[in-house]
Amino acid sequence: MGERYLTTREFAKLLGVSRVTVVKWIKSGRIVAYSVHGKWRIPYSEVERVLRGVQRVRRVAIYARVSSNTQRNDLERQVESLKLWVSKNFPNAEYVVVTDVASGLNEDRRGLRKLIEMAKRREIQAVVVAYRDRLTRFGFEYLKTLFNILGVDVYVAFQEEPKNYVQELVEDFVEIVTSFASRIYGKRSKRYKEVVSCIGETVKDSN
Repeated sequence: MGERYLTTREFAKLLGVSRVTVVKWIKSGRIVAYSVHGKWRIPYSEVERVLRGVQRVRRVAIYARVSSNTQRNDLERQVESLKLWVSKNFPNAEYVVVTDVASGLNEDRRGLRKLIEMAKRREIQAVVVAYRDRLTRFGFEYLKTLFNILGVDVYVAFQEEPKNYVQELVEDFVEIVTSFASRIYGKRSKRYKEVVSCIGETVKDSN
């Protein structure tokens, strides 16, 4: 006899979560589902797998990041929204909050290093971030694989980023271009100054 398949509503009822949450889990890859005539169908075995995962997670690391001190309020909002997410998805787990005020391009962040160290010491079983780029601007899948190897799952709580993060993306882009220009031309060169000036004007026009 083949495996039983559930609708998103049935799956949500069994796990005690909302249907919207189940759809988010499907889109983020947290659970396996198949589209049948435009509707999601979830193998019943996923119920058991998710429940085992929830029971396995005893301690969750909440990781929040902003690029500058002027975004402290946003940092606090990230943390509070993630606390609510953890309380709904891992009701029996405790959590630890880890934050960074640094660019997503910075690979030597104190908070990120702390996450990896906690994972290596088996102090956490899951890491939760609000959006993918909070963990890193580039190379998210590599970091996710690293944590998985260390026995830690990575969860992205929300899919759509707030509009104010567009400015942060622009700043990261400027940082990348100026860094490459510096390496190619040298900071004291006329060409480097022209590139930096051009970028500055472009960003100003876009605002």
